[in-house]
Amino acid sequence: MRVKEEEEEEEEEEETEWSTDCRDTQEEESDRARAEMELIVLSGGILVLPVFVFIASFLFWPGSLLKAYNWFWRQRLGLLVRYSHCGNYRFCYSSRGTPRDATPTLLLLHGFSASKDMWLPVVNHLPRDLHVVCVDMPGHEGTSRTGAEDYSIQGQVTRVHQFVQSIGLDKRPFHLVGTSMGGNVAGVYAARYPAQLSGVTLMCPAGLVYPTETEFIRRLRELENTPQVESIPLIPSTPQELDDMLKLCCYTPPKLHRQVMQGLLDNRIPNNEFYKEVFMELVGEKSRHLLQDNLHLITSPVQVVWGTEDQVLDVSGAAVLEARLPNCQVTLLEKCGHSVSLERPRKTANLIMDFMSAQEVGCENSKKLS
Repeated sequence: MRVKEEEEEEEEEEETEWSTDCRDTQEEESDRARAEMELIVLSGGILVLPVFVFIASFLFWPGSLLKAYNWFWRQRLGLLVRYSHCGNYRFCYSSRGTPRDATPTLLLLHGFSASKDMWLPVVNHLPRDLHVVCVDMPGHEGTSRTGAEDYSIQGQVTRVHQFVQSIGLDKRPFHLVGTSMGGNVAGVYAARYPAQLSGVTLMCPAGLVYPTETEFIRRLRELENTPQVESIPLIPSTPQELDDMLKLCCYTPPKLHRQVMQGLLDNRIPNNEFYKEVFMELVGEKSRHLLQDNLHLITSPVQVVWGTEDQVLDVSGAAVLEARLPNCQVTLLEKCGHSVSLERPRKTANLIMDFMSAQEVGCENSKKLS
């Protein structure tokens, strides 16, 4: 009897242990399944969160999304945003690469109401080892905003020279590129500081007396006689005005989603009063024809690039430069408007590099002959 009872007790203990093992196994499987579900949910959250942020930004903060996009593009191109100072004045610029003795640094000056980021499409097609510097012009984006004395063409030339000195670009000749307002500044800079330049590229530059006037220039003449300037074509404050500006500046305007258009407006409108102040300085007597007045002082090799369909500054200005500058090379781009760097970024980059290479070959030949 005792043996039988012991056998029954052992069987009960085995059943209890087996039952306990089953429960433990079930709990482990349950915990594992729960952990897997948590991991799936977490992974889904990691994937969903950026999508949610993107959609929310696109719908409610398109301006911030555009700034993030430019940041991402700069990162992809290897451009770093930096700051330099001249006294209390701050310059904001982006750069890539380091200066080299063999190839001049490329300094890019943007146009009115733009920023250093307008050059991103062009930089995308430039050699990765080229030292490139894109600076925010006085008062624009991250560069100090002071007063009218810095916004005239002469004021901007002075500030650009301070910037060049602040980052040491003046230690060796560099190549200067400017478009529209920046072209006016680049040309006058070449007249004032010729020793610092290996060459200059002027893209649809302002500051000339154009043999043929565009409708835009004629409109400016009307604005001169208007006491209160309410609307300026290059300073939009509504989606329709922005659309009109794009049609004015581009032969083939980019087709942008309405939220992208709204984002562009959101980023521009807070600066519109500043843009008006700058614009009135640019069309004033001191700046309007300053490049024309300084052409006789330019001795650097000059490259001119102009869109044949420019509705802002007529392409007839290219003939003015070609007639007045002995070392001038002109390229006219068919089916291209005022925004050359936006419409033809690859062509722009190639033209600049070809011109710079030609100048290097010319310098080497001169040294051999001497």
